[in-house]
Amino acid sequence: MKTSPAQSVRPDLKVVARKAAPARYILKLYVAGQSPKSVNAIANIKRICEENLKGRYELDVIDLYQQPQLAQGEQIIALPTLTRKIPPPVRRIIGDMSNTERVLVGLDIKAMV
Repeated sequence: MKTSPAQSVRPDLKVVARKAAPARYILKLYVAGQSPKSVNAIANIKRICEENLKGRYELDVIDLYQQPQLAQGEQIIALPTLTRKIPPPVRRIIGDMSNTERVLVGLDIKAMV
């Protein structure tokens, strides 16, 4: 007995649509000690993440005064720099993260309008 694609082989089974799990973000913010730009960048990215990624992000703040060897390995050339490791591809944003729209677009959380 042939069935058309529109007919179900087992009409008693229901197809349940699943939503894709929201993406989890792994972010690293590279700063230079407690400079005003660093302090602003930390506060701004924490606020942006809480407002837009609540429960879906991991943020590591790395002080390059304390761990300067990480700058070369991560190709950090300016501070503060935010990197998004996951989801791929790696993205970098340089500055104090004060422009929320730019940060959201840079992290690929919000499309540019």
